[in-house]
Amino acid sequence: MRSPLFGQIDTTKGAAMTLANKDVLKVALDGELLARQGAMIAYQGDVDFAYEGAGSVGRFLKKALTGEGVSLMKCTGRGDVYLAHDAHDLHLVDLEGDSLTVGGAHVVAFEPSLTWDVKRVEGVGMLAGGLFNMVFTGRGRLCLSAYGAPVVLDAAAAPTFVDLQSAVAWSSSLQTSLRRTATAGALIGRGSGEAFQLAFSGTGLVVVQGSEGPPAPAAR
Repeated sequence: MRSPLFGQIDTTKGAAMTLANKDVLKVALDGELLARQGAMIAYQGDVDFAYEGAGSVGRFLKKALTGEGVSLMKCTGRGDVYLAHDAHDLHLVDLEGDSLTVGGAHVVAFEPSLTWDVKRVEGVGMLAGGLFNMVFTGRGRLCLSAYGAPVVLDAAAAPTFVDLQSAVAWSSSLQTSLRRTATAGALIGRGSGEAFQLAFSGTGLVVVQGSEGPPAPAAR
């Protein structure tokens, strides 16, 4: 797995998907691209956009039952397409036959050479409402969004625990479980007296956004 996000050499030169800036993805389209609906902010050239279904009955049912996944559109044609996600920070990841688990809220676009599915996060029961994410596998480029600059943790370096709302993506090879903090003063993360964190073990990386997400709208 390669990505500038992971501190390695930037491999975006000459690639179809590059970052115009930290908030905007530029795609030199010559064929097809899958992107989240509503992400297009501009395009130049001859490009068509169409709704993209789940691709299979199984994935459609999992998306409907879990609320996970993302509504996708298919971009086809030739030209430059510009995509964004509420001015969130964008990051490119190259999968090289490996697999990455991503929260559907953080998926911006990906090459059709990647396969994807909606899967339940192992070790997380109904106490946390269940947790379902999108899993991408194969060879191709994927664009992720994060609300605030992310940090990347090496789960093999030490026991790793992440707030549920702050986890963006992680190596699918990692084992996951739920850790519960239940003390009167444990106002950590978004918990209120009782908080849950995702625990990671094994060899792999975890991407954590620099926020628990956009602030909730003020009550009227």
